[in-house]
Amino acid sequence: MPDIHRLSTTETDFNARLEALLAWESVSDSAVQQRVAEIIEQIRTRGDAALCEYTARFDGWSPADAAALELPLARVQQALNSIPRAQREALEGAAARIRAYAEHQRVQSWEFTEADGTRLGQQVTPLDRVGLYVPGGKAAYPSSVLMNALPAKVAGVAELIMVVPTPGGELNELVLAAAALAGVDRVFAVGGAQAVAALAYGTERIPAVDKIVGPGNIYVATAKRAVFGQVGIDMVAGPSEILILCDGETDPDWIAMDLFSQAEHDEDAQSILVSWEATYLERVADSIDRLLPSLERRDIIAAALKARGALILVRDPDEAVTVANHIAPEHLELSVADPQALAAKIRHAGAIFMGRYTAEALGDYCAGPNHVLPTSRSARFSSPLGVYDFQKRSSVIMASAAGAASLATTASTLARGEGLTAHARSAELRGQRTDHEDLS
Repeated sequence: MPDIHRLSTTETDFNARLEALLAWESVSDSAVQQRVAEIIEQIRTRGDAALCEYTARFDGWSPADAAALELPLARVQQALNSIPRAQREALEGAAARIRAYAEHQRVQSWEFTEADGTRLGQQVTPLDRVGLYVPGGKAAYPSSVLMNALPAKVAGVAELIMVVPTPGGELNELVLAAAALAGVDRVFAVGGAQAVAALAYGTERIPAVDKIVGPGNIYVATAKRAVFGQVGIDMVAGPSEILILCDGETDPDWIAMDLFSQAEHDEDAQSILVSWEATYLERVADSIDRLLPSLERRDIIAAALKARGALILVRDPDEAVTVANHIAPEHLELSVADPQALAAKIRHAGAIFMGRYTAEALGDYCAGPNHVLPTSRSARFSSPLGVYDFQKRSSVIMASAAGAASLATTASTLARGEGLTAHARSAELRGQRTDHEDLS
């Protein structure tokens, strides 16, 4: 069996061992930060010329000019038309569910009118232009295209710009098909920190966007951190995580495979099982030992389980919930008889998969809710990607004459207390016009 950490809440060093297991430093080192800063500066000052040079250096193909970096939409549509029927049907089925779920997330504008006629409210508008980064190195992720692009389109984003690296100049047909299906407006064959910089600041060919979403490697994550403020970003995600709470009644092979499903992402991924049944933990360990050799990515899974995986024994379900809330996992499976009762006690989790039949993998592809989730305990303060990430809210205030008079005294008093006389006078002047026609 691959090495995996064994923890128990009855051990005196449990908390220290758990903290060590959860520790993840997502901030890149100084060398990466310096390299990314150089790339960003080159893109800002030299634009498309630098973009073409970086594409030749890092992706291994030399575009004739910047125009060659953009894929015609006809080429993108061709991919959708030419992929195998089963793949197209799977993409279409997943897209329909993701879109339907996103429709429920759309926030509407609202307002109310006070007794004196003053109107207050909130105006909700979509972002104008969004950049979507799609990884294209070790693997291709058409599911990420759907999960990022469809909520943006449901929100009403006018223009969605996708960038995707193409190592050796090779295009991934499934990624392009997903882009066509999701309604991506423009596609560029560029990646890395240089693509993030191009989206943030714009080049002669690539327009600057308002927000950048999508996962990437350490250089992409570092670049997203660096350009935040110039543009919005979704999040800086760490390695994939799964935490499973099980009462010991689920088929241990199912649970072992669920642990594998996240561990196979990369060696830094984290898979943890928590149970209050000691014998069940041993059954799952046996399943891990028996099933792992049959998997193509067994070496990656074994490395991930050894580095950051764990089987944790707790005293009872309540203690399991306490551990889960502390971990604040990206994916949380409640593989128990009454998952709704347990879910009511969960305060921190990116997505909650309830019941014995709800494999986390369903959420990755087609359940409907977004698979872009907070990692590294950030579920304590952040949420899954959704339509709301592509909408802005503006406060709306329309004072009546009577309302202006009523509010002027409060505003003037507070403004003078802060030493801001012009603020006070501005409120007072309108407040004095109560004998005039309502100016609203």
